[in-house]
Amino acid sequence: MLICPHCQFENPNDNKFCQNCGTSLIHKDCPQCSTQVALNTQICPNCGAECGTVWWAIITQKTPVAILEDGVNNSFSPSLLAVGSFLDPQQRYQLLEPLTDASVMATNVEVKVRVLDCRPYQISPIGAMLEHEPKGLMMPSADVGGIPSFAQAYIALQREMSAGIPLIHDAWEQDNLQVLLLEDRSHWQVLLDLWQDNTTHPLQILHWCYEMIQLWGVLEPVNCRQSLLELSNLRLDEDQRLGLQRLYVEESAGNLPNTAQPVNIKALGRIWETLCRKSQRTHIGSVVHMLEDLEVGKIETLAQLRSRLEEIATELESPQNPDFSDLEAQYTTASTMFPDHDAEEMNDRNEDAPTILLSMQLKSVEDTGRTDVGRQRNHNEDYFGIQTNLQKLELPRSRTLQARGLYILCDGMGGHAGGEVASELAVKTVQQYFQENWVAPELPTLETIHQAVYLANQKIYDLNQQESRSGIGRMGTTLVMLLVQNTKAVVAHVGDSRLYRLTRKGGLVQVTEDHEVGQREISKGVKPSLAYARPDAYQLTQALGPRDENLLHPDVEFFEIHEDTLLLLASDGLSDNDLLESNYQTHLEPLLSSGVNLELGLSDLIDLANEYNGHDNITAILIRLKVCPNQQSFQ
Repeated sequence: MLICPHCQFENPNDNKFCQNCGTSLIHKDCPQCSTQVALNTQICPNCGAECGTVWWAIITQKTPVAILEDGVNNSFSPSLLAVGSFLDPQQRYQLLEPLTDASVMATNVEVKVRVLDCRPYQISPIGAMLEHEPKGLMMPSADVGGIPSFAQAYIALQREMSAGIPLIHDAWEQDNLQVLLLEDRSHWQVLLDLWQDNTTHPLQILHWCYEMIQLWGVLEPVNCRQSLLELSNLRLDEDQRLGLQRLYVEESAGNLPNTAQPVNIKALGRIWETLCRKSQRTHIGSVVHMLEDLEVGKIETLAQLRSRLEEIATELESPQNPDFSDLEAQYTTASTMFPDHDAEEMNDRNEDAPTILLSMQLKSVEDTGRTDVGRQRNHNEDYFGIQTNLQKLELPRSRTLQARGLYILCDGMGGHAGGEVASELAVKTVQQYFQENWVAPELPTLETIHQAVYLANQKIYDLNQQESRSGIGRMGTTLVMLLVQNTKAVVAHVGDSRLYRLTRKGGLVQVTEDHEVGQREISKGVKPSLAYARPDAYQLTQALGPRDENLLHPDVEFFEIHEDTLLLLASDGLSDNDLLESNYQTHLEPLLSSGVNLELGLSDLIDLANEYNGHDNITAILIRLKVCPNQQSFQ
């Protein structure tokens, strides 16, 4: 079946368009320039960006290959070895690299190549199996028909949802070949490269050690701990989270250089020792002592090892430590870095990895906005404004980005020539106010933000008075505005337009609380089911314009950006009926990655809202903030 990339609807394999939403199932948009290309196109002909779906293939021979007198291999055909030929009989996976390595002729020796998925919307057999198996019941044995034995560990771990484990896409046996298709992590940064970078802070290194302990507990039940003992297999994603390029099953890991050593906790310590030696970081005495205790057996369990890491983190943060006392204010305590868990909790492999809240700096800022009239309205009363100022300083050994952003979204009310007037007036008034009153390199004060909201309210209120508007004829508007200064932000809002925040660790969070009757009743202690049973439950309790500032109480909240974050300002045409809560995993989570085009993502979101919430105007602003540790502060 074909899975629609827009609405996830299941379609027959011969469909050219989704039966549910009409999205093309034979073309896709280039993530960089939006040019429509065929699904089997690897490189966009317009901008040169990679737009194809690429997998990493691991290929092995099951039995020895006979070489004939003329040198011809009796298992491979010449067409299979060429770039552009297909790896599978169904002609779905096309080779991007030639299979010319002579080692493929030998038994149990692997060859790794990248392949292009020419039918990326078609679900794979393993994908279908994982999709439909009840959660917790998936532990396939090695004799599952058509699936190579070395694929079983990936399938068993798929339910762990661990970012460290590469996703399996497909696997099969064909003639004398065993093929495994994985998420392509060949472009991920090698851990050793950043470990030995002198600007990488020791606390960040301890965090990677902690992530290895977490992965060790995940890998132990499937005998894949060897995966952590090969340096080239330890990779970092764009957020510097530790991940494995692939799995190594211990029983078949004889091709690795260090397999003579027993696979136990001492082996993990030896890998850390190797990393420290290659990066000359063994001068941290407490780390040396920990590695020595590991080797002689004074540390025997993962819980003991993690406890020692906590002690070292505390030591590094101590103001008595002459090397790190000036960094004390930049880091959280060790208890934040390593949350308390007992030995039993270490076995909970679904536990989220902890976060080190290092002093962060911006790496990139992207934003986009769009408004749509919807499918039932004949005019648009929404309005939005985006103002950003980016300053980049790049030197041979450092790079800093200073950013300021003002994002405003308003949903007007008051009928034709009323609502749209109020929303536009509010946006332009607030923009003008901050142009004159936001001059310092820091966020405005609470009082300054209140004054901006009150001024916008007064402008609309005066217009209502001048035009003698009354009752439902008085124009007004909601307002949600976000101010960003580097990694600090503040949101202010009036009405039911919302701000959402999405992070990989925290998921989707609604930051603002609607100013409406139902929410007001809930705050009084009324059960939500009763509060929203009222006929006026969705009536606004606050808006800009209808009343003077004495009856206006905008909510303001300050917060900081500690990890890569997607911020979304949305009118109720987008947020109604829990649309975002139900679809954020497919329509928002991918946008956290800098490789995904933000404008295309917003267009897909607006299309989704039109499909399910087309009764109202739809407006949204997306801001993607990518951050990294502020290494400048501890060079």
